[in-house]
Amino acid sequence: MINLPKWLKTFLMFNAGHTYSNLSRLFLRLFTGIMFLQMGVRQMTHLGEFAQATAGSMGLPSESALVAIVVLEIVCAVFIILGLFTRLALLPSIGIMIYAETVMLTATSVSSAGQMFIFEPGYPIMFLGIFAYMLLAGPGKISLDYLFAIHTISEKDDEESEVLEKA
Repeated sequence: MINLPKWLKTFLMFNAGHTYSNLSRLFLRLFTGIMFLQMGVRQMTHLGEFAQATAGSMGLPSESALVAIVVLEIVCAVFIILGLFTRLALLPSIGIMIYAETVMLTATSVSSAGQMFIFEPGYPIMFLGIFAYMLLAGPGKISLDYLFAIHTISEKDDEESEVLEKA
């Protein structure tokens, strides 16, 4: 048996029983949302440059496709950060990352594809993994989704109790 110092045993045992899952989800939402928002803002500030890289994407004219991507990135990132309609906001975000990975794989050069989304190859896959986890795990208790759920449940319980009292 390994003889560990008492403080290390206490630390390891405490952390084994207390997972801090809601705080972890908040951190992941904030970190990923800020990264996603940063990409959208960078693309918005360099709209003209990126319009050439998106020429004909999604069957839309280049600027229209880029504007659609940028608006979706920014709006979805804000919703993810706030924890508001998180799972719904993740669906377009996942679509954007699938599209980004497709562009990265089919680009004639890594630099032209990277310029469009302002990241290196592999980032779309990283975002897809994080978004998939957040889709499965949910936003956690430190989110607006949780507050709305609690509010909706409490209103529903009040209405049900009033109906039961009248019956």
